[in-house]
Amino acid sequence: MAKIIAPGLEWPQLLGKLRAAAPEAFGADGHILNLIEGDWGYPGHGKHYSTAVDGSELGRMPMIDLDTAKRAVRFAAQEHEQWSRVDLDERRSRVTDCLEQLRAHRDLIAHLLMWEIGKPYKLACDDVDRCIAGVEWYVEQIDGMLKGRSPLGLISNIASWNYPYSVLMHAVLVQVLAGNAIIAKTPTDGGLYALTLGFALARRAGLPVSLVSGSGGALSDALVRNPDVACLAFVGGKSNGRDIAASLYDREKRYMLEMEGVNCYGIWDFSDWSSLAAQIKKGFAYGKQRCTAYIRFVVQRRLFPKFLDTYLPTLKAIKVGHPLLVSEPNDSLPDLDFGPLINSRKVEELRVMYSEAVGLGAVSLYEGELDGTRFLPGQDISAYIAPIALLNVPRNARLHHNEPFGPIDTIVVVDRIEELISEMNISNGNLVSSIATDDPQIARMVSSELRSFKVGVNTVRSRGDREEVFGGMGASWKGCFVGGKYLVQSVTRGPAGERLYGNFPDYTLLPETR
Repeated sequence: MAKIIAPGLEWPQLLGKLRAAAPEAFGADGHILNLIEGDWGYPGHGKHYSTAVDGSELGRMPMIDLDTAKRAVRFAAQEHEQWSRVDLDERRSRVTDCLEQLRAHRDLIAHLLMWEIGKPYKLACDDVDRCIAGVEWYVEQIDGMLKGRSPLGLISNIASWNYPYSVLMHAVLVQVLAGNAIIAKTPTDGGLYALTLGFALARRAGLPVSLVSGSGGALSDALVRNPDVACLAFVGGKSNGRDIAASLYDREKRYMLEMEGVNCYGIWDFSDWSSLAAQIKKGFAYGKQRCTAYIRFVVQRRLFPKFLDTYLPTLKAIKVGHPLLVSEPNDSLPDLDFGPLINSRKVEELRVMYSEAVGLGAVSLYEGELDGTRFLPGQDISAYIAPIALLNVPRNARLHHNEPFGPIDTIVVVDRIEELISEMNISNGNLVSSIATDDPQIARMVSSELRSFKVGVNTVRSRGDREEVFGGMGASWKGCFVGGKYLVQSVTRGPAGERLYGNFPDYTLLPETR
């Protein structure tokens, strides 16, 4: 049966709704502007901005230069001086007003995210809903968190494209609630339109927020090393994170740098395979394009046949396709595990890594194929890839030590518990790991030896928010930890001599508990 894009969700129609909702954010030529000095302007240099869903162009990203970015930062720092004197009740009222507006535009934001970063509908809605619910929790809890504390200063936010709302917008609104002005950089690969709407609503609510677009490298002196910036919140790859960390170590500046690591799931003396199957399937949500995705399984040799009986049928059931296609106008949007990856370059990078690993001796356990019925005839599918699994990737292959940030799993078979622990600790620290076992003693022993910030027993761990602290071990994180009171503490000043909870260069404040 022929497929069509769901009526009303074609990009021109959504763009029209966005312009009606936030007309101030568009120039006379119909292109998006930057939010600088409290107003929308500065069209910058328009960069081609396309969607991985079908390769079509969505518009132009308004890339600014360094001098314009410094101007934006200077104004935002001055705005902080005024905002920091606004009392908490007024700040809370304005943030609540913003949340109400976000909730009213929730579906539009979700539909924009579907086109911009390829999220299936349910996952796009979840991104927005988690942002709203999370900030609401802080609004209710903020009094106690701010006791004895004062605003820090201008907070600069640089985040990846995969969670524009539940990570970036969430952090921004909590930082503002705590009394800080903020400036954020639009992720270059996606989220421009959805974030533009969110920031327009925040500005209307009277919140001191700025949003700029540009190359991270070109704007670094403004957004990272600028003395007007009191704190940097960064979410991204290890390469850029290392450079940023090196530039901040000798400066009096707060930072939270969330980077990558190889999150592992170990399996030893285990029997609850149906539970594991459900976790494996859920783990492929959004094509494993998230920092807490489990992409390495370390399996006891005697359990390997049982593991394959569980694992391979689960992979075969993963649904990949165009997230906006329906058969009939009134049909619901497809229930997919994931749509495209962020762009075709990422798919090509994964295929190169896969070919390299196989060439060096890895065994290809599974290489999925795309189902043509889940796409439009003749559409560009270069950004789509089905799940892939490799066995025993050699140590000299990039996939052995690096996070693919895509739907490629690597599997290792081991004979001794010491091997299992060693193979799960290959990336010099990571954000999450899990151990599947029927033996509580083994669970405790393995958990205590893993270089992972969060360890799950017979379950996966996630980023979390609200009461639950989040950070990382080793190279996966640098600086202050976040979540609950720790997020508020990271962007406020406390008693003289206070030492913040985190992963700092001297490694004196590693996590006390998991």
